[in-house]
Amino acid sequence: MKGLKKLALATAVAAAPFAANADLKALDDSAMGNVTGQAGVTIELETRVSIGEFTYTDEGTFAVSDIEIGGANASGLIAPDGNGGFEPQPGLATQSGLLDDLKIDIDVAADGDAVIHVGSNTGAPIDWGMQVGEMSLRDNVDGSSATENTTLISGMKAWGLLGALDIRVDTTDVAAGPDTGTLNLDAAFTVEQMDFEVDFLAVGITGLSIKGANAGGETYTEAEIADLLTDANGEDQVLEGTLAALASGVNPTGQSFAVARLDVYKGENLNGSKQGVLRVDVDDVLMDVNIQETRVGGTNIGTIGIDNLHISDTKLAVYGK
Repeated sequence: MKGLKKLALATAVAAAPFAANADLKALDDSAMGNVTGQAGVTIELETRVSIGEFTYTDEGTFAVSDIEIGGANASGLIAPDGNGGFEPQPGLATQSGLLDDLKIDIDVAADGDAVIHVGSNTGAPIDWGMQVGEMSLRDNVDGSSATENTTLISGMKAWGLLGALDIRVDTTDVAAGPDTGTLNLDAAFTVEQMDFEVDFLAVGITGLSIKGANAGGETYTEAEIADLLTDANGEDQVLEGTLAALASGVNPTGQSFAVARLDVYKGENLNGSKQGVLRVDVDDVLMDVNIQETRVGGTNIGTIGIDNLHISDTKLAVYGK
């Protein structure tokens, strides 16, 4: 104890000149409660990710091989420009092979909710690109190698834009009881182009795009989209307005983005017979889907379009058998 007293005395003596010069005052508990990181934390990021193989094994194995994630140029779908680069795409601030121009803002709201916003430094949409070599099913009869193997999808390539991604860990208790809460996910995005082969069905897809409801065909006003996407339990009115603007095309880019809004939490299954399962509520998905070329048996059978696809009031319960 004597040692601790000496340490405290030495600390007080050392701090005395600074306290005198700065006119420091002791803070009571109330004042200390107001000393918080009001501005939160910002993380800037640029990256490119390669994964040799991802597997999920139960009795058999589902495998995803040769995964590449980066910027639009990493998709393999952007044509070369003849000078060692790639053809520029309109609306991209930093077109490259990197997933870049990425800014993540993290804050904790007064009610304890964790709020994470993913946007860009430039204000332009974030371009992304990906490739997957193969998705397959394998048996586990022989531990050294699969004797039965079915290729589900191969040659998947895609690129698109991310207009907004907002994540909120809502501390409000849900049906599972105290200390549960909800993970709210809100995203505005496009898939500008996706190509892939469904090998086991002899089906090929070229030029699949996913965009906002106002990208073509029948369109909505911004007010109509706002009504469609309004979250009765939403706590962020700014986010509500941002999603409506991105979906409608009334934004600086002039583009209409697809929107998805999900709530993920712990609850009971749909008939109430099982507790503590993973619940996913799809509040809204609003998009246009178009396919430029659909091949069956190697022959193009034409184009496919889905205008103003709106999925709402959808509930899923996920649990093991």
